[in-house]
Amino acid sequence: MQRSGVGFGTSGARGLVAAMTDDVCFAYTLGYLHHLESLDEFGPGVSVAVAGDLRPSTPRILRACMAAIRHAGGVPLFCGFVPTPALCLYAYDRAIPSLMVTGSHIPADRNGIKFNRATGEFLKQDEAGMREQRVTLPDGWFDHSGALLTKIDLPAAHDVLTAYSARYRLFFGDTALKGLRLGVYQHSAVGRDALIPLLEGMGAIVIPLGRSEDFLPVDTEAVRPEDAAAACRWAQEIGFDALLTTDGDSDRPLLADREGSWLRGDVLGILAARYLQARAVATPVNSNTALEKAAFAERISRTRIGSPFVVDAMTEAAQEGFAPSIGYEANGGFLLATSVTLNGKTLKALPTRDAVLPMLCALMAARDEGDDLSALCATLPQRYTVSDRLSPLPTRRSRENIAALRDGLKHHSALAPFSTSFGSVAHIDESDGLRLTFESGAIVHFRPSGNAPELRVYAEAESTVTAQTLLALGLAVAAPWRD
Repeated sequence: MQRSGVGFGTSGARGLVAAMTDDVCFAYTLGYLHHLESLDEFGPGVSVAVAGDLRPSTPRILRACMAAIRHAGGVPLFCGFVPTPALCLYAYDRAIPSLMVTGSHIPADRNGIKFNRATGEFLKQDEAGMREQRVTLPDGWFDHSGALLTKIDLPAAHDVLTAYSARYRLFFGDTALKGLRLGVYQHSAVGRDALIPLLEGMGAIVIPLGRSEDFLPVDTEAVRPEDAAAACRWAQEIGFDALLTTDGDSDRPLLADREGSWLRGDVLGILAARYLQARAVATPVNSNTALEKAAFAERISRTRIGSPFVVDAMTEAAQEGFAPSIGYEANGGFLLATSVTLNGKTLKALPTRDAVLPMLCALMAARDEGDDLSALCATLPQRYTVSDRLSPLPTRRSRENIAALRDGLKHHSALAPFSTSFGSVAHIDESDGLRLTFESGAIVHFRPSGNAPELRVYAEAESTVTAQTLLALGLAVAAPWRD
């Protein structure tokens, strides 16, 4: 880790493609397998499911990971270039480990490896256990630049998409989306060719849009201006009831209404949780507080940002007898800790981020609102969240400046940009970065990204205009940090 600069983020190992050489990826995979072996989840002859996204560097990294699995005595099962939740569903059903080569939404000059245990996500205690492993690279396997000397071909892929698609068609029904006209923004999402037949299989008319052969870093939490503009243009030129897309590895959703306005992921999470009649909800501190105001969940747990923390909280709620117990993130990723039964049909638990389920739940809930997603959103307490990022900004510098901002609050020297419009600070939350709640109820949150050298800034208020104003102010406060 120290030599390569490839470290752990909130979703596994991430780094520059140039730093993720074959020997580095091989070593990471060995450390992962050694950790699983200490937990009796891996050994000689054990299968490990592997898949990847559509980044140019993904096939090479997949080959390095598969070489490590074979070297350790395991059997790599190549599952193709498929959504992360489809891979996880396949592996969890068979109680085997799995790994996904993906950088999610970050640019193509970066990539990553997301590790999973045999029955669930890799949690923070697993990361700590993996760090303790000593690995030895085999002699003669790599050249001086760290490249594998032995050619490894990717075999024919095992089918994981049939079960993933059937999971939703069986739960919602083959006519659930009948009469809906849906756009699918394909870009370079790995699930772009799986989403269309799934929606058509539920009765929808589907229009593919925006397919790209170059990798596009579509971020479901900080929507790019070009993606916002494209959605509005397609709404005017083509017309649809909703527009659907995902991030690069298709575990996080992005859903737009018939006007082409993208829904925030934390709003989508509330809609889906309410539709599924969740009794317990776990979500990070940066998610919209309309969740509490909606008052449908008996138990709400606020966590640090990152699916491992959400998984911990929703699993704890499930163990205490709360069901359905779900989790979601501000980026839209949606997780099921328990099975859900509605209308006599049961959907099995899937404790990893999923993009398809929350979008289908919102579309189903909107059927009672004339298939109007904006009307459905209006049924929630009106709180609005927006976010953006400053990049590049090294994590260390972000942390140093956030600490300085926190110290400045003691002397009110840092409040001047905010106090006139939003009042004094009423509450400070330092569970993940610095989250300030003002007397007016407005919220601003500064946090270093766990996956890339960038600063995330979140804002929440009673109107979109106020939230945008607060976000712009937060970005202006942080802008000098890049100097």
